[in-house]
Amino acid sequence: MDEAVRTARFVRNACLRFWMNGEKVSKNAIDKHTMKLRAEYKWAKKLNSTACKRRAWAAMSRFYDNCKKGVKPVGHPRLKKSVRSVEFKQSVWEPDAANKRLTQTDGFRVGDVKRKGTRNLILHRLEDIKGLWVVKRADGYCALFLVDVERLFNLEASGKATRLDVWLKAFNTDAEGNDEPNPHFYRKAQQLPKKLQRRVSRKGKGSNNRKKALAKLAVFRFKVSRQRKGHAVKLVWCAVASHDVVASEELKVRNMTRNLKLSKSIGDTSWREFRQWVKYIARVMGKIAIPVNPAYTSQIRSARHKHHIEAAAHRCADRSGQPPRFWQPARAARRQFLPPRPRADPAHQ
Repeated sequence: MDEAVRTARFVRNACLRFWMNGEKVSKNAIDKHTMKLRAEYKWAKKLNSTACKRRAWAAMSRFYDNCKKGVKPVGHPRLKKSVRSVEFKQSVWEPDAANKRLTQTDGFRVGDVKRKGTRNLILHRLEDIKGLWVVKRADGYCALFLVDVERLFNLEASGKATRLDVWLKAFNTDAEGNDEPNPHFYRKAQQLPKKLQRRVSRKGKGSNNRKKALAKLAVFRFKVSRQRKGHAVKLVWCAVASHDVVASEELKVRNMTRNLKLSKSIGDTSWREFRQWVKYIARVMGKIAIPVNPAYTSQIRSARHKHHIEAAAHRCADRSGQPPRFWQPARAARRQFLPPRPRADPAHQ
């Protein structure tokens, strides 16, 4: 499997260099160049020809699409030193009857691979599975199946709308004042990577012991990233499934992490991933996700009272509790960006 990944990297970099040195290189010219590479290098023939062509043209096609759409920056393709994925077409792999193993029939002779996971491929027709991506992770290989099926959920309308406001003390706060605690996965486990990093530094460069120490460090970091992702996805599923309209701030996390005092705390909250999953799950469930401009949202106050932004809590004249100051921006933003709720009593209208 490692040989297949290295071959895919070689084909991509060779075709990209051919595209850089030439003028007006088309997709047809890239396909012909891949055939020359397969004829010149015997080990390049092991990779499927269709996978070679798609891998070589992927970077250039994205660059051309960004130029046509006017996306800035356009994303000039670059030569890659580390490539961790390879594509297999339908003709070079086959699942068994029990859906427990995958058989690779290409030139790399991977053979039978035991499949682990909860996804059941029997639910889909074999002709609907268009491809297989094998991605190398820190703790093993991951198989990603490309299935031609429309993923939609038929849920009843709840008639509710909310706005999610993220901050550091709690993971997020909705318009009703409900807080989700921040688990701080990296903060709780930051002592272990320090120990693993010291072990890496003590090993000689290029030695097998250093490679083993680096592998253990990579597994730990990958575990923490999966914990943050799983926590964010579960919260998004619950919030989107129970509301018809969800508004959330479209934060520039890359710019916010430049703060030297809060960069580690901001990186541990996974705000960017939370926002991406809100948009994706809302589209899958047929809900509405509204991006909110984060400018001046913390200074929005209700019409009844105002207070300074540095105040962590406030007390209303007719309320005994002290709601957090991030509860008021969520309520005010919901009134600003979302439609008002219908009142049950017609006398108040």
